[in-house]
Formats: sequence, C-alpha cells, structure tokens
Amino acid sequence: MTIAPAALAAPLIELNHACVIRGQVRVLHELSLRIEQGQHTAILGPNGCGKSSFIKLITRELYPLARTEGPAPVQVLGQTRWQVDRLRSQLGIVTGDLSSNLSDMPGLSVEEAVITGFFASFVVPAHRDVTDAMRLRAREALALARALPLLGRSYAELSAGETRRVLIARALVNQPKALLLDEPSTGLDLISRQHLVDTMQHLAQQGITLVLVTHHIEEVIPEIARVVLMKGGRIVADGSREALLQAGPLSEVFGGPVEVREQAGRLTAWVASTV
Repeated sequence: MTIAPAALAAPLIELNHACVIRGQVRVLHELSLRIEQGQHTAILGPNGCGKSSFIKLITRELYPLARTEGPAPVQVLGQTRWQVDRLRSQLGIVTGDLSSNLSDMPGLSVEEAVITGFFASFVVPAHRDVTDAMRLRAREALALARALPLLGRSYAELSAGETRRVLIARALVNQPKALLLDEPSTGLDLISRQHLVDTMQHLAQQGITLVLVTHHIEEVIPEIARVVLMKGGRIVADGSREALLQAGPLSEVFGGPVEVREQAGRLTAWVASTV
C-alpha cells in the first residue's frame, strides 16, 4: 500500500504530558497536544490561563520538566532539539515582544525589518550580505501579508496594525511551514483588527498552517476548524469550532456568561447581562 506524503509528515507540534515550572509555580500541567501540519488550530483561553507559557515552551524560552522515560515532552516537526534560527525557518513566530525589540532599532526600514527574519536577529548583521534574492523574498512576504505598500516606510513610524502586518511578513520570509501567532491583535483598534483577521484568512487560504493563540473569540476565522480551550495551565477541551465556540464551553473556560453569534463564518462574542 502506498502511503500519501502527508501521512508521513511529522506533527507540527506534539506535547506529551509537558509540565513547566516558573519560580515555585507550576504554570503548565501535563499538557498533551498534537497539531498536524495543515491543521489550523486556535488555542483559546482567558488571560493567565497559560497561553504565553505555551508559546515560550514551543520557542524554547521555557523548558519542560525532564523525564527519564517515555516520549519527549516537546517535539516540533518531529525534533526534540533545534537551533532557534532553524526553528524560525520552519515555524514563523509572531509575538508582541518582536514588535518592541524592532522598534528599539533606530533607522530600521520596513524592508530591513523583514530581512532580519533571515538572520533570527533584530538587525541585519554587519558581516552578512543582503542579496537581491533576499530583497525579492522580503517583497513577496510583504505582499502575502498585504503590507507591500509599507515597503519604503520607517518601521518606527508605523501604526500598531501596520507593524503587525510587517511582523507577519518577517515570519513568512523564510517560507515556513506554519505561523504561530501569539495574541496578534493586542493594541489594535477595530479597523486594524479587522485587517488582521482578513490577512489571517488570506494566509490560511494560501495553504499556510495557522496556530492562533488568543483570548479574542472573534479572531477564530472560519478556516480554523479546531479549537483547544485552556484554563489554569491545563487543556480543558479540544474539539471542533462548532462544538466549543458555544456559550456553554466558553462560559466555563472564561468564568462568566459568554454569548456567541456566528454569521457568514464570522464570530461575535459578548458577556451576557446578569442583571
């Protein structure tokens, strides 16, 4: 029997009873999660539920408790060890920390900000040449992120919504297999958030796997069919968007009466009145 190539692909992310302790506090409890390549997934939960620690676990900023037996607690694309620059070439990462670090670089242009993605750095290293092929890829990534009109601008002068699109382009410049988006709409106004949602939908339709970590239900685009709910450092539910993006599961995980309406694939959520 011939096995399809997709069946042979290693999971994008695989956690096996992963635990993380920060200081004296256990912030992640026995997380087990397998996300396949091509499987758009939302990790959803309230502030303080462990989403940021989950991100840092994947990006190697936090390490799980070691075990002497059984499978490795964390694997990305089938690997248990990797260099950060190698990881970022396979899994594009967009976080608010990147925006702050790039904003601190005086005189950085939008093109340069995207090109730094090739070097897993916040500047273009002085000893490295920027090739025409890199500049072309930077333009292609900006176009894919719907940010090409920003090419000639200074990064420090961009609005919050514009910087988020440039960061997505920076993550895309290495042509990764997937994007890991950590609270991508933080600090955005209503229009900028809608532009971001439209960009995510465009990327998903281009075949780029999205792993969205958020507490905003409205960001879960129709292409994201799987939802993982987190609370108190634990995964409390894992299933389809139809099953979990409902008043019952969301009210339980957010600790209050949440109502949800879906129209033409777009979600609206609000807190129900208790008066």
